[in-house]
Amino acid sequence: MARARPTATAAARPPPPAHDAVLQALPHPCALYDRDDGHLLRCNPAFERAFGALDEHVSRDALLRRLGVPEQHAPREAEVMAPHSGRWYAVHRGASGDGFELLTAVDVTERIEALNAQKRRQEKLLFTSRLMSVGEMAATLAHELNQPLATIVNYLNGSLRLVAQAGGPVQVERALQAARAQAEHASAVIARVREFVRAREPRRDAHRLDAIAGNVVELLRLEAERLQLRIELALAPDLPAVYADRVMIEQVLLNLVKNAIEAMREVAPPQRALRVEGRVNLDGDVEVRVCDRGPGLTPAEQGQLFSPFFTTKSDGLGIGLAICRSIVEYHEGRLFHEPRQGGGSVFGFTLPRAEGRA
Repeated sequence: MARARPTATAAARPPPPAHDAVLQALPHPCALYDRDDGHLLRCNPAFERAFGALDEHVSRDALLRRLGVPEQHAPREAEVMAPHSGRWYAVHRGASGDGFELLTAVDVTERIEALNAQKRRQEKLLFTSRLMSVGEMAATLAHELNQPLATIVNYLNGSLRLVAQAGGPVQVERALQAARAQAEHASAVIARVREFVRAREPRRDAHRLDAIAGNVVELLRLEAERLQLRIELALAPDLPAVYADRVMIEQVLLNLVKNAIEAMREVAPPQRALRVEGRVNLDGDVEVRVCDRGPGLTPAEQGQLFSPFFTTKSDGLGIGLAICRSIVEYHEGRLFHEPRQGGGSVFGFTLPRAEGRA
């Protein structure tokens, strides 16, 4: 049976019996409020079950505010989620000419959940499609680059033997060793990329971020010195280990640092400073940030940044960030970009902690 509220308004002007009949006939949660002061006059049992747990349900305006429904000057119908139950309702307000306002709330939870499920399926399909495209490109590149890299490593090993036999300059030997380390690292990356494309699942273990970042910085040390560029490691103390494939994450970080170096080629040498930060973010994940002082990106460039084949470099292929994004997402992380305060860009990614995983 419809319930009455002992309000002054109800006592002064009770709704006619026809209104009670309407409330009883409607299958959805419905309530009758005084149009002027918004106090509850009548409601059906469905309304009590849906909103009776909210103290604000006795006042139209208080209930609408709690549900996040727009004020009276806004549209008179809105879809909102009830904070106490998590159910979605299409709330409609209809004023009558006798000083009352009927509020109805149709439960649309199943439709909203179906739409959200469809959206998730579409996003997964887009991700799979993007991954397949990136995977095909990665497999092709790995196949084409594997043999030349093996040849380069053999030539470097031969050169090192000749330098050692001839007692050549230490600087030459050092440069050849650095070049061999780079070539061997590239070979390891390609081997992992081929495995990644084939198996669709990285091989993850617990790794310290300072070791990964330190290895990347060492690989780029000679290039940084040549460009008179400073690389600063700013990792938070006691940073937890990450659950990651070491070679793949090294490749992601290497790509981001190399991009940052490229972005500062036209910057005056005193301002060529690159900072690699590591911290635990508010979600409890480990967040890595590569901060440069380059010219930054336009809004249009930011919108296409992670699309395959988009590049801001005259000689770039536009697949580096797309591959990085796929790798990071396979690690249950997120690759992102944001402008750096004071000029420049910040590229970062998140990784899960190894605690409880490895």
